[in-house]
Amino acid sequence: MTTTSQPERAWLGVVSADHSRRATEDGFIQLNHGKRPGVARLRLGDGFVIYSPTDQYGEKTPLRAFTALGVVADTEPYQAEPMSMGAHGIVRPWRRRVDFDAVEPAALADITAELNLTQQPNWGYQLRRGLVSLTVEDFLLLRSAMAQR
Repeated sequence: MTTTSQPERAWLGVVSADHSRRATEDGFIQLNHGKRPGVARLRLGDGFVIYSPTDQYGEKTPLRAFTALGVVADTEPYQAEPMSMGAHGIVRPWRRRVDFDAVEPAALADITAELNLTQQPNWGYQLRRGLVSLTVEDFLLLRSAMAQR
């Protein structure tokens, strides 16, 4: 899929910006402390956006920005090597490969009014799940807003 093509489906994953940076560097996404169900919902070619409520995992200072965007590049989840997840212990996380675009972060406040995602009252509550469906229109809007100029 090229950066200008349109996916049939899109998703929003919620991870801190430090984890987003690692994901984009290594070309993968893992959600909900490495559990399989979230990444198993993704399909090859789905659009994927990362929203980072904070810069560092466990930090309280808000960032509230979209920090990465790409397209799911594999057909099935895979298990990574065991790793420490701090208080969650040693886990062997489930991941998906993602071809990330070169983008700049976009502050939520700058595009809230334009997103379908943010139009419902209490829209932010759904972000607690770690993965939410995103309209293709929102994906394309975010792709445009995050494009490196």
